[in-house]
Amino acid sequence: MSDSVEADAWQVLGERAIYESKWVTLGAADVVLPSGQHFEHHTVTMPEAAMAVVIDDDEEHVLLSWRHRFVPDVWNYELPGGLVEQGEDPEATAIREIIEETGYRARTIRRAVTFEPMIGMVRSRHHVFVARGAERVGEPTELDEGRFEWMPLAEVPRLIDEGKVVNSGTLIGLLHYLALTAGEDRD
Repeated sequence: MSDSVEADAWQVLGERAIYESKWVTLGAADVVLPSGQHFEHHTVTMPEAAMAVVIDDDEEHVLLSWRHRFVPDVWNYELPGGLVEQGEDPEATAIREIIEETGYRARTIRRAVTFEPMIGMVRSRHHVFVARGAERVGEPTELDEGRFEWMPLAEVPRLIDEGKVVNSGTLIGLLHYLALTAGEDRD
């Protein structure tokens, strides 16, 4: 890393927790900006999450849940996923969540991308996977995750345009998949 890049880094002199639970930690960091400005900046730390774009065997449909999120009071389509448990690998989380939420097991799964949903304010790495093929292995065991349905991939851009997909992980996963398969012949 060059000296000029390091000179532009914020210095964190210390950080303290203001509130902690298993879901969220609100903190206050003592920071110094490259300009020399010194102040207290709030931080939010949340557990890592993993989700998967589950594509059917014909690669024509994606498995999405229509669900309500009470905090923003929004109904939207979402991918299966959840929080990474202590010591759990994010890929194992995605595999587990697909089964628990949908009753399907992915035939193959690979990492697509890892991102921070609100970089600068929140620490919460999100891991997105692409799962190809799905075998029904039972009924969902998580019953409050909305109504999962196989949605035609051709409908996804319209759903996004209409504001029916607003979850950051779902948007990134679906757009990532569509961008990488845009030039492929699917016949």
